[in-house]
Amino acid sequence: MTEKKNNRYVTLLLTLLLSMVVGAIFMFALGFKPFEAYVQLFKGAFLGKVNLGTTLQKFVPVLLTGVGFAVASKVGCFNAGIEGELYLGAITAAWAGHYLPKMPAPIHILICLVLAMIVGALWAAIPAILKVKWDVNEICVCILSTYIAKYFTSWLCNGPLSAKTGMPQTPAVHENIMLTQIMKPSQANTGLFLAVIIVVAVIWLLYRSTLGYKFLTVGLNSSHADYMGINSKKVVIQGMMLSGALGGIAGTIEVLGVYGYFLDNFSLNIANDGMLSSMIVWNDIRLVPLMSFFVAALKSGALSMERFAGVPRSIVDTITAIFIIFATMETLFNLKKKKKKEKVTTVSSEEGGKK
Repeated sequence: MTEKKNNRYVTLLLTLLLSMVVGAIFMFALGFKPFEAYVQLFKGAFLGKVNLGTTLQKFVPVLLTGVGFAVASKVGCFNAGIEGELYLGAITAAWAGHYLPKMPAPIHILICLVLAMIVGALWAAIPAILKVKWDVNEICVCILSTYIAKYFTSWLCNGPLSAKTGMPQTPAVHENIMLTQIMKPSQANTGLFLAVIIVVAVIWLLYRSTLGYKFLTVGLNSSHADYMGINSKKVVIQGMMLSGALGGIAGTIEVLGVYGYFLDNFSLNIANDGMLSSMIVWNDIRLVPLMSFFVAALKSGALSMERFAGVPRSIVDTITAIFIIFATMETLFNLKKKKKKEKVTTVSSEEGGKK
């Protein structure tokens, strides 16, 4: 098991290097300077408080939605609707942050988080219930429910909850509950520490608790889980609800840490980046933080690469796509291992023939 995990780390590193090389060839073929582009990408993502802070700010929602997607995968579900859960969690936090009466900041922030988690969890429960009760494909339900969530929140912030400022947004939350900025003037905030604590707790839950054992067992074989006395249908719903709750938390941190209100269509596919970060690392929840940081750095450094090296940001999306393609080719870096197995099989066959 340890050897398999180490192989995955090596495969991930080799895939990263190969995708960067292919990206460089692609840029060179289009007349750009790959080395200069990557230098600017690195500078734009890490050098200076603003740049590093922007990377960390983008990292948080990608991390939480990526971990949320990975959690759903552990119970055998494909939560393609985590973007919708992020939106609903965000507008719930914006409502609670403005319309609830003023109270001590820690309590008010906790209420915003809990309400957003509940809304996100209940929204994710819908495809889970349809799946376990009537065998409805959860991917279709999740995709359609995401559209509903986006249009519903858009209607709210342009209608009943509109701030009436001429912008499609809700009123600002109380100033005392805004999360503290940690790398001014960037928008990085203490939501980073909250996200890390939550991710560590989720990893512990999956690998050190009874509930986590049930998640993993159901994900591997639901029939076997039922035979062991585990209610697989209930566990699937619980896994999806936990996934949705993480999406709700991501939305809350965006509202309380970055914007201070809900802005229509604020996400720009944040949750989709989280889903990709999880799928690239085979939904291994321990590798999701690493890949989420890499994706956030790409997104953050793309502007600098475009501004100073003249390379369009679409190249970054191309590199990400190449990375995904290579990452899905699991046998790409297993040729040596494969040859070894074939050799062992051949030797065994020859020995059997001699006998």
